[in-house]
Parts: sequence; structure tokens; C-alpha cells
Amino acid sequence: MVIRTRIRAILNQLALFLGTAAAIAYFSYQAFNGDHGIQAQHQFDKQRQDLTNELAQLRDEHQALERRVNLLKAQTIDPDMLEEKSRELLGLVDPNDIVVLLGK
Repeated sequence: MVIRTRIRAILNQLALFLGTAAAIAYFSYQAFNGDHGIQAQHQFDKQRQDLTNELAQLRDEHQALERRVNLLKAQTIDPDMLEEKSRELLGLVDPNDIVVLLGK
């Protein structure tokens, strides 16, 4: 009977040790690979950086388009821009222009 209680005590300690080791392994794995783990944080940081770069590019493009629109407004029309747009829309060229036809 004493042997059974000693074996039972050893098995209880072993089960406690294995349960603790399993819990530590699980939480370690989740801390590294989980939804909010280290790898996910790196992916979020990379995605945030990519989106920040894309936003900066889109803002630059937006500013360039705003400048072009401001050049076409009636109050501050740019003669060069007016000539460029009129040639594009009408398909006309200046007699002094050199026209190069590209075959398709």
C-alpha cells in the first residue's frame, strides 16, 4: 500500500510536470505563431509600411492631378496647357511640328 501511494505521488508529480510543460509549449507556440504573435506583428508592420508607401504615392499623384486641373481653370489658364489639350482633342498639328508616324 505504501508502494501504491509512492507510485501515485510520482505519477501525480509527473502529470503535473507534463501538464505544465504542455501549457508552456502551447503558450510559447501561440506567442510566436498565433494571431497576435511575433510573426503576425511583423506581417502587420510590413503591411502598414506598404500601405503607407502606397498612400504617399497616391497623395503625390493627387497633387499632380490637382496642379493640372488648376492649370485648366478659366481664371488661371496656361497657354501651353490649352494648346496641348486643343491639339489632343482636335487632332491638329502646327505647321512647324515634325510628325513621326509609328506603325502598329
